Amino acid sequence: MHTIFYVSPMIKEQEFQDAVAQSKQLSKRPSNDELLQLYALYKQATEGDVQGERPNGFDFKGIAKYAAWEEQKGKPQDQAKSEYVALVKRLQQTNG
Repeated sequence: MHTIFYVSPMIKEQEFQDAVAQSKQLSKRPSNDELLQLYALYKQATEGDVQGERPNGFDFKGIAKYAAWEEQKGKPQDQAKSEYVALVKRLQQTNG
C-alpha cells in the first residue's frame, strides 16, 4: 500500500530540485517500493508519460522501473512534482 502525501499543485521548481537533492542524502536507504515510487514520480515530473519500449527478458529491475513509471501515466507533471516533494519529506521524517 502506498500512502500519497499531496502538497500544493503549484510547487516551485526550486522546491522540486531541492527535494531531488535531498532524496540522495537520506541517512537510511528507502525500501525498494519507495525507491520505485521516487523513480516513477521523478520520471513523470520531468519527462511526462512513459516512453520507449517495455524492457523484456531478464531485466527485472528495468521492468519494475518501467511498470512503476507506467502507473503514473496521465498524471500532470506538476502533480508528480508535488507528490515527489511530499514523499521526500515523509522519507526524511521516517528515514532521517
